[in-house]
Amino acid sequence: MNERHRIELGRHIISDPKICGGQPTFKGTRIMVWIVLEQLDRGLTWREIVREWDGKVTEEGVSEAIGIAHLVVKHEPFKGFNVGARRKPSRRPAALAA
Repeated sequence: MNERHRIELGRHIISDPKICGGQPTFKGTRIMVWIVLEQLDRGLTWREIVREWDGKVTEEGVSEAIGIAHLVVKHEPFKGFNVGARRKPSRRPAALAA
């Protein structure tokens, strides 16, 4: 069974399957991190973003969002850390490994 749980991605950001389908959001809100990252891409300043969200997203939260940007995929739930990492196969044949 692949049961997903709430994951704290930092002090300001979580991923909870019960909130926005598990997409990373700012704690206590339904504001998705990808939206704030898009606002930054469009040229909004950190202060403008804080004002836009009535202080529900802080400058510290914006900083944290930038720090995890490589983990955020628009409209997708958080998949975890090192999702693409694969364990290298053993160099020794299985019979010798025992």
